[in-house]
Amino acid sequence: MSKKSIFITDGVNYTTPFMAISALFLTWGIAHGLLDTLDKNFQELLHLKKWQSSFIQVSLYGAYFCMAIPAGLYTQKYGYKKGIIFGLSLFGIGALLAAGTAPLQSFVLFLFCLLVIGAGLATLETGANPYTTKLGPPESAERRINIAQSFNGFAWVIGPLIALSIYGNRSHVEGEKMISIILPFAIIGLSVLAIAFVFSRLKLPKIDEEDLMHAHGAAPTPGSDMEISDPSHPAYISKKPLWKNRHFKLGVAAQACYVAAQTGVFSFLINFVTDHDMHPRFDVRYGPYFLSLGFFLFMMGRFSGSALMRYFKPSRLLACYALMVCALLPLVSLKLGWTSLIALYGVFFFMSIMFPTIFALAIRSLGTHTKQGASFLVMSVGGGAVFPPLMGYVSDLYDMSAGFFVPIPLFAFVAYYAIEGYKIKP
Repeated sequence: MSKKSIFITDGVNYTTPFMAISALFLTWGIAHGLLDTLDKNFQELLHLKKWQSSFIQVSLYGAYFCMAIPAGLYTQKYGYKKGIIFGLSLFGIGALLAAGTAPLQSFVLFLFCLLVIGAGLATLETGANPYTTKLGPPESAERRINIAQSFNGFAWVIGPLIALSIYGNRSHVEGEKMISIILPFAIIGLSVLAIAFVFSRLKLPKIDEEDLMHAHGAAPTPGSDMEISDPSHPAYISKKPLWKNRHFKLGVAAQACYVAAQTGVFSFLINFVTDHDMHPRFDVRYGPYFLSLGFFLFMMGRFSGSALMRYFKPSRLLACYALMVCALLPLVSLKLGWTSLIALYGVFFFMSIMFPTIFALAIRSLGTHTKQGASFLVMSVGGGAVFPPLMGYVSDLYDMSAGFFVPIPLFAFVAYYAIEGYKIKP
């Protein structure tokens, strides 16, 4: 691949706005990392089954499904910057609501607060993810979004460590069972609202897809010699309506499959390492450490994957990683002790590049439909609302190990997309 800067195009240097946007990826990464620890916590405190506690993910990712299209319309009308600020505001308000209503000790009310948080995160991702792909040359879009998502991976390492304060101060006394979530959620809410204020003062470049198309020579006057007709060219722009683009439709399906499978794996790692039928078995109070380690490997996968994309096509790397996950998950499920645990951590590593790479491949060539396409891709994150209850039900019916067989077909579809489905048809 070319050695030229991935942040400079047509003489404009986008390094500073890219770093500012990348900082946002820390915010929702911390939220996801924290929330993925809470399944086991609520199972013990409120005596919930695995499929019941998975409604944490149902609420969070269900909000993505419901909010992505409105968020896309908002971003399309008011621009990326205002969309990001609106998302941060919803996120902060939802976190403060969770802190304020925790003394009521209502799991249902907590789920409502997660809906507000999820709506904010959906709006944030609808703006931030495609924005990173526009801050530089089109041929390096996959690298930029993977770099930005690496900051997200770093934040996921921090989230479970914050959850240690929740696990370490749990009370089984009636009226105090959820009191330990007040401080972390209050701090997160206030911090996010402060970030929203800072972003309202920042000057970010207004990215217009039509201007980019002309700048890259991808949207010249019809019939001119400059028109790019090769679908494999990075600056090729499809003339089809959004849903006539096969690579985009399959990308939405692949993203839904990936997020569904990822959410199940993330949500039940603590159950896996503390399950009484497993060996080795660890005390539940150490659960957040194990999840944080998994997210550390996830982060390292994103950083190293971003570097490897200088030498390998993103689609080929995605295919290789998806096939590795399909090979490792049976090892996780076979109750092989340390081998199963190491295989599960391998799954974390190889899942790392999937979301941003699918995202970038799916919105390639969409031109003026990019913002609308991004909203559908964020809506597909709603797959995370459907799958965890199914994985939890299988785990309740058999055991936690059996539950890790369930995501394999979803990762197999991601592999198909990386091998064939991503290709743009003229």
